[in-house]
Amino acid sequence: MRNNTPRTALVTGGARGIGVEMCRQLADKGLRVLIGARRPQAAEETCRAIGPAALPLTLDVTSAQSVTEAVREAGQLTGGIDVLVNNAGVSLDGELRPPYVDEDVLRATLDTNFTGAWRVTQAVVPGMVEAGYGRVVNITSSYGSLALMDSGRHPAYRISKTALNALTRMLAAELSGTGVLVNAADPGWTRSGMGGPSAPRGPEVGADTPVWLATLPEGSETTGGLFADRKPLPW
Repeated sequence: MRNNTPRTALVTGGARGIGVEMCRQLADKGLRVLIGARRPQAAEETCRAIGPAALPLTLDVTSAQSVTEAVREAGQLTGGIDVLVNNAGVSLDGELRPPYVDEDVLRATLDTNFTGAWRVTQAVVPGMVEAGYGRVVNITSSYGSLALMDSGRHPAYRISKTALNALTRMLAAELSGTGVLVNAADPGWTRSGMGGPSAPRGPEVGADTPVWLATLPEGSETTGGLFADRKPLPW
C-alpha cells in the first residue's frame, strides 16, 4: 500500500456491463476503484451506484493522449494505480467469417481489444514496478485460445483476444520477479451489452475470476495464466 492508504484499481470499460460488477466487487474488497469510461456522465453514474470508494476517470483506450492524461489524473487523485483490469472491449464482426475480412472492423476491434489494453498497460506498469507491487488482469475469451479454437465465427474479435493472450504471456515473463503479476481471465458468456440478455451467467459470476486475479495476495506466484472460473484454460 502507498502511505497506508487502500490499494487503487483502474477498470477500463468500468461503467457498463461486467465492468460495473467488477468495480463493485473490488470496492467491496476495500479497494479504491477508478471507473474508466469514455463518457464522464456514465462514470459518474456508476460511482454514485457503487459509493465513495469509486472515482470517475474519463478514459478512451483508443487514444494515446486520453490514456496519458487519465493515468496522470489517476496519480494526482490516488497516488498511483496498483491494479489494472483491461476490460474495455468491442465485438463488431456480425456474421463475417474468414477468409473474408472487413479491414475497418478488424482495425477498430484490434485498436480497442488489443492495442488499447497495451496502451494503458504501458502507461501504468512502470509505477507498479517502482512500487514493487501490481496486478494486471486482461479480460479475454476462450474464443482467443488457439487450443480451443474450432470456428471462424467472430474472426476479428477472436484474433484480438489471441493477441491479448500473447501480450499477457510476454508481460508476465518480462515482469517476473518485480512483484507485478499479469494474468488473463475469461468471464464466460455473461449477460451484458455484449453478451446479450440470453447469456446463462450473471455479471456477478463473470466478474468473480477477474476480481480474484486482481486481488491475488502478496507472495503469490500466479502469473502468466489464462483462467476461467478460477481454473486454468489452455492457451
